[in-house]
Amino acid sequence: MKNNSVDAFLSYLEFERNYSLHTITNYKKDLAEFCIFLEREGVKQFASVNYKIVRVFLTDLHHRGLARNTVARMISSLRSFYRFLVREKLVKVNPIQTVSLPKNEYRLPNFLYEEEVAALFEVVDVSTPLGQRNKAILELLYATGIRVSECCSLDVHDIDSSLELLLVYGKGKKERYVPIGSFALNALEKYLQEGRPKLASNSSEQETEALFLNYKGSRLSTRSVRTIIKQIVDKASLHKNISPHVLRHTFATHMLNAGADLRSVQELLGHAQLSSTQIYTHVTKDTLRNVYLNYHPRA
Repeated sequence: MKNNSVDAFLSYLEFERNYSLHTITNYKKDLAEFCIFLEREGVKQFASVNYKIVRVFLTDLHHRGLARNTVARMISSLRSFYRFLVREKLVKVNPIQTVSLPKNEYRLPNFLYEEEVAALFEVVDVSTPLGQRNKAILELLYATGIRVSECCSLDVHDIDSSLELLLVYGKGKKERYVPIGSFALNALEKYLQEGRPKLASNSSEQETEALFLNYKGSRLSTRSVRTIIKQIVDKASLHKNISPHVLRHTFATHMLNAGADLRSVQELLGHAQLSSTQIYTHVTKDTLRNVYLNYHPRA
């Protein structure tokens, strides 16, 4: 009963809601933990879960020392799951409906300063096909703020060089166009003309449309991109934990600090809610100092 219901829910998320594989994986993980808890408590049916059992589950999460953001995500997953069960008439009530979400921990997004970004570009060796690919990836992630999954899913025909636009397939299979800056476009054109044909020649497949290829000529994975960024960071001797997502944070931070409006950045990032973009409205120390010096009468 439990596995059938969970499988039906995950299929609903994939085929009806068009959720990404990453999001579905998180739901699956959260529900698996909940099922383990129910088995430990001797609860055999989802319909037998009541508010009291839910409170015991939340207490268990608290004792495990999980972050508030993680607990909030798990509550949200269970609430959606039970909403699905109610809709399918597999349970009568949603015991998670009245559970309040813990307030998220607010942390400033990790980002790079402009001189740190410049240091990354300087250490990339573009004399090899892999180096040309890596430079194009780095330039593209910083120039567009796209997610690493969006970057890896790009095909060659998603680039419109004449209009300097990139067609991106985001969460929920939503499409959006993102402008490409001249530096990123130049790096992409060099890779497409020189590096990519050499990488593609290593493929056993007759034809692949993937933009970014590995040394075997196959589509590059998100794990590989993370490894590439880490290697570039290590080579630049930046003592920071930098992932592709940090470049996304950096893109948004630099755009807003330069005067871009929040709505435009929201569209570029592919955020469904403006609240997701608002975390980037923090200001850098340099910007804060300049504002102080320009406006305080005794600065």
